[in-house]
Amino acid sequence: MTAPPPTSSRGSGTKYCDHAAVGVLISSPDGLLVFEHARPPAGIAPVAGHVDQHGGPEQAARIEVAEEVGLTVTSLHLLLTAWRPNHCRRPTSDRVGHQWWIYRAQTSGPIRPSAQEVRAPRWLHQDQLQQYAHRTAAYAEGQLSEEQFTANPGLEPVWVRFLHELQLVTLPDDILSLIDKVL
Repeated sequence: MTAPPPTSSRGSGTKYCDHAAVGVLISSPDGLLVFEHARPPAGIAPVAGHVDQHGGPEQAARIEVAEEVGLTVTSLHLLLTAWRPNHCRRPTSDRVGHQWWIYRAQTSGPIRPSAQEVRAPRWLHQDQLQQYAHRTAAYAEGQLSEEQFTANPGLEPVWVRFLHELQLVTLPDDILSLIDKVL
């Protein structure tokens, strides 16, 4: 992988997309920790963020967990890596998409969600994740408008295929392909 571009322009404070992202699955007997984003993109998702200048994906995963939900990572296990052509709210001068590293984390401490990044944190069991995946599928199929999906989101589209590959949700290939089109 090539070195990421600077994450901000000189003096402007604008962060640019580095095309590198991490996602972190945190589980408990209550399910998988997810939340709605306080900023776009719309959707319910686990902890995620750009690698930026965090020293690499593993360090970025630890930092994102601390920043978004206030937990301390005690161990990380890499589950998968993949390129996904998902759009970014950050400006970019070249391609669209991110190289993703998806981890499972063990954590300690109380959940302290970031008011700037997190809305409605909750634990979801696999059947609940599946319901949210179906809502995302309905959005991709045109049964829900962007406004309806934003007001009452399903899973963030980029997460559906990851969760499918990890066997946490199940959707047919044709529906996964439709969801890929709304990334």
